[in-house]
Amino acid sequence: MPSQPRLSVVIAVFNEAENVEAVARETLTALAPLEDFEIVFVDDGSTDETAAKVRELGDPRVRLVRQTRSGKSQALRTGVAAARAPWVGTMDGDGQNDPVDLLKMANLAWAADPNAASPLVCGIRRRREDPWSRKVATRIGNGIRQALLHDGCPDTACGLKLFTRDAFLRLPVFEGMHRFFPAMFSRYGHPQILHDVNHRPRAAGSSKYTNWGRALVGIGDLFGVAWLRSRTRAPTVLEEG
Repeated sequence: MPSQPRLSVVIAVFNEAENVEAVARETLTALAPLEDFEIVFVDDGSTDETAAKVRELGDPRVRLVRQTRSGKSQALRTGVAAARAPWVGTMDGDGQNDPVDLLKMANLAWAADPNAASPLVCGIRRRREDPWSRKVATRIGNGIRQALLHDGCPDTACGLKLFTRDAFLRLPVFEGMHRFFPAMFSRYGHPQILHDVNHRPRAAGSSKYTNWGRALVGIGDLFGVAWLRSRTRAPTVLEEG
């Protein structure tokens, strides 16, 4: 495997022992045309056999990082910090995302204007395979978020995102930030590319979040992000030498 792959795929997981092997193998197949890539699983304090299942894969392109239970946003931060590639894609570890979409998103990013700031490519689930209650809760949450932040993204909760490692590591870190990538990246001058992606039902296991729990935390995060954006002044670098 090259010392610096072209793309790192970061997958944060918590108690997904039933899914990680299938997710890893499907991702390896989907990204095979790239040749130089890696998959970084971040085990966020799982209490099942998640870490053991990743180790059993025995593929040098698949790496495992373990951390104490800290939440999805910090797990993504840990994974991006550990990533070796200049470009990073994220996806969920429950099998609902299609890794083929990551390759398409990477090609969109690499075809963008090289003289402009690196883009954030956001997956948009046009047909969600989730329970109706979650769809309704998400639609309400998206409406409130758009009204307050005007981030231009109709589906910030989609796990499929693609960006440069350096751009991500400049962002402030707080739990819940993964739901506000479009708002934060745009504040730092990064253009946004929206791309329709596939979405599938869970093959195994269960969601680790409830609609009410997500909503209660999300309301506080929303106002916090609005304040943070109002206090953020991203400079334009005129010269570097």
